[in-house]
Amino acid sequence: MSNYIQETIQQFLQFMSERNLTELTDLFSDTVDWYIPGDEQKAPWLGIRNNKQEVSAFFELLWKNTEPISAKIDHIFNDDENVVITGEFVTKMLETGHIVESLFCIQMRIQNNKITRYRLLEDSLAVSKALEK
Repeated sequence: MSNYIQETIQQFLQFMSERNLTELTDLFSDTVDWYIPGDEQKAPWLGIRNNKQEVSAFFELLWKNTEPISAKIDHIFNDDENVVITGEFVTKMLETGHIVESLFCIQMRIQNNKITRYRLLEDSLAVSKALEK
């Protein structure tokens, strides 16, 4: 794994855990291929994003609506500029107070020290159900 890719991954995880929006957003390229599938009606932070400003809006919406309880990284795999991070998280949905436990898989492409592609796969059914009142 090249040093800059490893450094970008570590910064991503650190800034995410710190909820450091400015530094986290700066890791993304100006245009980004971003998709998190799920019920966008119930969880408006899900869906497609195309640029750094929309990525910033994603994290603002996510953090306004959720409270992290725990997260665990199981593996980080790397093939040139492609990275896969697997793990588990537990999150509280603030609107309902319900807890979501899920496995996750993040797929990223890192080019020129910037994240250009981002996919998050999680238990979207559990997220949707946790948002039901």
